[in-house]
Amino acid sequence: MIAVDSSVWIDFLNGRNAPHVRQLREILGTREIIIGDLMLGEVLQGLATERTAHQVESLLRRFEIVSMAGAAIAILAACNFRSLRRRGVTIRKTIDLLIGTWCIEHHVPLLHNDGDFQYMAPHLGRIELPISA
Repeated sequence: MIAVDSSVWIDFLNGRNAPHVRQLREILGTREIIIGDLMLGEVLQGLATERTAHQVESLLRRFEIVSMAGAAIAILAACNFRSLRRRGVTIRKTIDLLIGTWCIEHHVPLLHNDGDFQYMAPHLGRIELPISA
């Protein structure tokens, strides 16, 4: 099972030719892919029209959608934020901290193209899926 972050889906939908997009293409149909509810919201909010949003939602609903928020994850994410801050690391987006914490707690690797996750991994646990160039 692999979680795919909105940063990858957005680049995929925009037709970018980047290592993380190629990695997604490689695992489509061969590995179980999950999308967090938070990621789904991030992807859909950036779309220009309702028609496009419905088309993309239909595409993404082919994968398992999991709830990544909730009281337990929120409390752990806040603890992780304080732990990182003590080490001089500041995560810019709370939503990334929630996603990263969920992936760590559920031992699910994360395919992403987001610097916040790169800062979390060395201190909180390996969440990143290695990208082949």
